[in-house]
Amino acid sequence: MRVQPYTVRDFVHVYNRGNRKMPIVYDDNDKWRFLKILRYFNDEYSPKNIFRELDFLIKSGECRRFEWPKLWPPHQPLVKIISYCLALNHFHLLLKEIIEGGISKFMKKIGDGFTGFINIKYDQVGKVFQGSYKGRVPKDEKGLQYLDVYIQVFNVFEFYPGGIERALKEFDKAFEFAMNYPFCSLGESFGKRNLGIIDRDILKETFPNIKICKEFAYDALITRNIREILGKLTME
Repeated sequence: MRVQPYTVRDFVHVYNRGNRKMPIVYDDNDKWRFLKILRYFNDEYSPKNIFRELDFLIKSGECRRFEWPKLWPPHQPLVKIISYCLALNHFHLLLKEIIEGGISKFMKKIGDGFTGFINIKYDQVGKVFQGSYKGRVPKDEKGLQYLDVYIQVFNVFEFYPGGIERALKEFDKAFEFAMNYPFCSLGESFGKRNLGIIDRDILKETFPNIKICKEFAYDALITRNIREILGKLTME
């Protein structure tokens, strides 16, 4: 099953990887474009040449980077993006369905927009992603909390010098590394940066500050085995 059934108000772990497990991003500019897509494609409004328009508005001083342009209609998101992580050949999103069909519409916009960008930039054709996205629904609030840590802490630990094994041994340093990693949401979740991408929803109450989140992450990653806890909720 590619996507478990869900309805409005459900949280869904959405993920996809590169076609034939190839990279989906090749440099930091590609990564920033993916984050801009998360920011600006999560809306009912879809200007034809969205990034050309944004570049003009930024250069003219009408808006700042990642700011919602005042000349556009008020922001009407398709989904709530709770957390995210972008890796070299895959991505993870924790989304909340807030309107009927919001997640599917948002994911189509991501797939079409990012594929077009990569194919034009690198003069290639064909699929960037390995088919359509997959989605898994946590069965309870605790599962949601573990998914959040899995996405924006555990996955970033894979990029830590020495990998996950060393990251777990140097948890404090690795957690700070994750806070500073620009292509996941942990820093944005706790005020280190504000890109306007995420809405923490009920997790704002569960993890009201970085200390509580860090303690929960330590328990999930060091005391327990987060992959075993989450089972099929993780990427296959």
